[in-house]
Amino acid sequence: MLLVQPRTAPVPALRGKPLPPRRWPRRRLVPPPLASASSYIAVSSEEDAFTRCSGYLFEEGMSTEAELPTAYDLSGIAAVYRRRPLLVLRRSLQIGASFGWWFALRYLDRVNERADDMFEIRAAQLRRILLELGPAFVKIAQAVSSRPDVIPPAYLDQLSLLQDRIAPFSTELAFNIIEKELGQPLDTIFSEISPEPVAAASLGQVYQARLRSNRKIVAVKVQRPGVQAAISLDIFILRFLAGIARKAAKLNTDLPAVLDEWASSLFREMDYRAEAKNGLKFRELYGKFRDVMVPEMYLEQTRRRVLIMEWIEGEKLSEVRDQYLVEVGVYCSLSQLLEYGFYHADPHPGNLLRTVDGKLAYLDFGMMGEFRQELRDGFIEACLHLVNRDFDALAKDFITLGLLPPTAQKGEVTKALTGVFENAVNKGVQNISFGDLSGNLGQTMYKFKFQIPSYFSLVIRSLAVLEGIAVSFNPEYKVLGSSYPWIARKVLTDSSPKLRSSLQTLLYKDGEFQIDRLESLLTESLRARTEQSLNRNQQEDVDSTRYAIKKVLSFTLTEQGAFVKDLLLQEISKGIDALGVATLSSATSAATFRLPFSGSPSPSPSLDDEDVTNLRNLYRLLLLLSRVSQTENASPIPGNNSSIQKVGGSADEISLVLYEMASVPELLPALSIVTELPPESQQQLLLLPADLTNRVLSRAVARTIRRLFV
Repeated sequence: MLLVQPRTAPVPALRGKPLPPRRWPRRRLVPPPLASASSYIAVSSEEDAFTRCSGYLFEEGMSTEAELPTAYDLSGIAAVYRRRPLLVLRRSLQIGASFGWWFALRYLDRVNERADDMFEIRAAQLRRILLELGPAFVKIAQAVSSRPDVIPPAYLDQLSLLQDRIAPFSTELAFNIIEKELGQPLDTIFSEISPEPVAAASLGQVYQARLRSNRKIVAVKVQRPGVQAAISLDIFILRFLAGIARKAAKLNTDLPAVLDEWASSLFREMDYRAEAKNGLKFRELYGKFRDVMVPEMYLEQTRRRVLIMEWIEGEKLSEVRDQYLVEVGVYCSLSQLLEYGFYHADPHPGNLLRTVDGKLAYLDFGMMGEFRQELRDGFIEACLHLVNRDFDALAKDFITLGLLPPTAQKGEVTKALTGVFENAVNKGVQNISFGDLSGNLGQTMYKFKFQIPSYFSLVIRSLAVLEGIAVSFNPEYKVLGSSYPWIARKVLTDSSPKLRSSLQTLLYKDGEFQIDRLESLLTESLRARTEQSLNRNQQEDVDSTRYAIKKVLSFTLTEQGAFVKDLLLQEISKGIDALGVATLSSATSAATFRLPFSGSPSPSPSLDDEDVTNLRNLYRLLLLLSRVSQTENASPIPGNNSSIQKVGGSADEISLVLYEMASVPELLPALSIVTELPPESQQQLLLLPADLTNRVLSRAVARTIRRLFV
């Protein structure tokens, strides 16, 4: 669906005197112009192709539209078109002839071994066929362009080039529809309106107007007459063909069900009242985000075929070099997908604008998605397992997300996913491209005939669109590099029981604490952009790290963050206990060595492998805390990467930990945040030393009992 199509030139100032309230002649509409002639759309030969080849559908549809259901109902649609067999036959023959000709050419190309050479030509011909057949086929092609389980990946890029634009219909007819839908003369609603549409698509066209009631400039979208009937006829025919294709090709994907799902969303998109309500909800949730603009919806003046909304002036985000707004878009998209679950389901670049005052504007709310809580958690888990190379768990995540049936062979899936993702993950999380992941995954999905739920393809596509916009002016940009820190912070600060369990499982593999994974989560979470840290003039806000530390620390001191606090205290107490044993052992060994006739000191057997591991973890935790207190670009502490790997005996362990203790002054910036915490958090912080002491004493007592009686 199309809203106001942005233009590179600003809209000229409104001209002409306000019209006095009067009834305009039904057949002679001469409102004062709001935009110059250059602002009106010019019709190309491709855009007019549908009118020439399939315009009869709209003409026929205008007489049958009243009989059709306003919501998607296949039985209701079938009842209407079974009474019009000649129209169904004519349209079926047109569809069959168009695609039959194209498939015949493709067959001849393969026979003559010219398929690769003729690919671009045939792709252009296919695009023109889809345009000639009209809105239903353009919409389906745009939908399946993100469905690699339906078509081979080689066609995806070509289908993504389709533009949903056709010649506009009569302005007089559009004005009549506005008056009929609103039940008022045009000049009582608007004081000015553009004499020609400023944008036109298959579902409708847009005019610029000024409301008489409040003098505000608005966009008026009018639905094309007969479009619902035209789309209903194509759905009736395609639904029948989809059932035949699934049986003939033995496809794993339920094509009729996919078509039904798409048709339902398209019918909702043709009800402008639902779009206005979606826009209101989207504005309520995200309109207050910094540098995000969501147009105001005039719900009282909106009807099923007429939508009135605030006019937004700007340029396509894909046509301006503004990486800051891409970052804003990533933050807003992640909030949509993983925080609130209500997201924009039609994320092509034309729906993202850079406004004249430098904000990111969202347009077109006809297709919105709902991301249920269990799917949000599953998506986060999948990202965690992907980054941490846990492909066994990733295979289970794919079942949870509906990508694979529960009966799938997990061993084969794990092997396939490893082959797809391992090389990408080895580059590091900041170098992983969503485009590469979705492309490689698409090839595997198509090969193994896996299923891809529509919500999943839309989620990936929304992030891939942002990455595509960014790489056009910054080839090194990776949207996952911006997304994963947000996900890491979400895992550490969310109270969802499922995410708590995932964190526990992630950090303890076979009962052993994975300090590397905790370090990665904490480090990445501090890179996450927040609404507070987003700033156009200073993107790397000096307070963003401080804010992140305070947020993580505040959460761990709340009831919801008790599991993270307990986890950290447990590991620190283990390390302190091991450090005490090692210190006592070394002191005893040194004292024994100084005694007369003691000879050389014998190795102390007091430290076992578990103690050595705990001591190393303590060192890493202290090292991590000291690094967290520094800025992101600070130089690493000496010994961070190498020393810990070379530790051999208890004396070396103690020396490394004591060396880290010498870095306590570096922790002072982090400790200064304590005074900024809420009073209840400060009270909880004061209880930590006693809690930690009890844990260490408990371990010491348990160790003593074991050595005495075991």
